[in-house]
Amino acid sequence: MCLGVPGKIIDIYEKNGLSMGKIDFGSGVIRETCLAYIPEAVIGDYTIIHVGFALNVLSEKDALETLALLTEIADLNDELGPA
Repeated sequence: MCLGVPGKIIDIYEKNGLSMGKIDFGSGVIRETCLAYIPEAVIGDYTIIHVGFALNVLSEKDALETLALLTEIADLNDELGPA
């Protein structure tokens, strides 16, 4: 299964002719991402990232709710242990 994860755009720049950005996923995780599919994005926007590509812009509320749910899933996996 593939999963898109929300992150906050903290920098936008061009690299090899493509719009790129640095995305903050929280807890110190920052990754470079292609922003070519969302040319309207600006620093501070939240976006869904899938395999290194930003797919759409979403509200901060939706992004934070999704991140909280992903944290709950991770916590549950830690509590239950391996299958």
